[in-house]
Amino acid sequence: MEEEAQQPGFWANPDAAQLKMHRMKRLKSEVEPLTQLEQRHEEASLLLELAAEEGDENSIKEVRAEISELEAGLEKLRFRLMFNGPHDDKNAFLSIHAGAGGTESCDWAVMLLRMYQRWVERHKFESRMVDHLPGDAAGIKRATLNIIGPRAYGHLKSEIGVHRLVRISPFDSGARRHTSFASVDVVPELDDDYAVELKDEDIRIDTYHSSGAGGQHVNVTDSAVRITHLPTGVVVSCQNERSQHKNRATAIKILKARLYRLEEKKREQELQKLYGEKGEIAWGNQIRSYVLQPYQMVKDHRTGCQTGNTEAVLNGDIDPFILAYLEKKMKK
Repeated sequence: MEEEAQQPGFWANPDAAQLKMHRMKRLKSEVEPLTQLEQRHEEASLLLELAAEEGDENSIKEVRAEISELEAGLEKLRFRLMFNGPHDDKNAFLSIHAGAGGTESCDWAVMLLRMYQRWVERHKFESRMVDHLPGDAAGIKRATLNIIGPRAYGHLKSEIGVHRLVRISPFDSGARRHTSFASVDVVPELDDDYAVELKDEDIRIDTYHSSGAGGQHVNVTDSAVRITHLPTGVVVSCQNERSQHKNRATAIKILKARLYRLEEKKREQELQKLYGEKGEIAWGNQIRSYVLQPYQMVKDHRTGCQTGNTEAVLNGDIDPFILAYLEKKMKK
């Protein structure tokens, strides 16, 4: 693939070339850590032989330090084994919807959006806003991010559910404590040829003016697209591009991914009946609480993972929660 990327006509089709570059980056991220560990293992083995022959204590200490680093590297590879779902290696669409509660929930939704954007930056992933509807007074009513990076969906599927915030409201003149809710949904970015049946008579497509920032081109044309899947009631919207055609293509892609996950959820519920578990994967189930007053704590109700460093979590440090979820799922 690297050789192909060096060919003169590689960028003649920019979209196809970009997809290939992302795939190459993902494959490299799989191969390079293992190759590096193999090389370091060989070097450590040679150093161990020399140290044993010479009885050099300093060299033996070096070998022990190297073994500790190799074990840490193996632990990272073990972590990757947790991403064994059929679409865990895919990019993701992450959507946030403010719950009931007006301005409070809209403000909480934009806090969550910022948290996930910071998480993307920490992992050196890419993200682009696909849909964005601002709140009436503050925050957002909804937003959708397309997150591009190795195993983006595998990481973020742990975030699906209702997130609860408890704090002293900055919008309450009486400085009272409020509880706000926002829901997070994550679906994989499926390939264009992925087999999800979508009949023309089952969808309704509406166009409307884009909202929010965008300068002179906003609200000039009906470029934003909303698609409703009539049999299930699933609604998706996209207004990121100025082209109605591009917005429609993105919305169709998100709709197919959500319909796929609905089918996947039905299969999970059947398994749930077999294993006798109650309520754990129910849609809309509260998964995590973020308490800022009267004390500070973020707790995941599925795994029991918790921390008092709420500032770090809201700045994108959510990997401990993701890891705890994946470990629990793998053990099951």
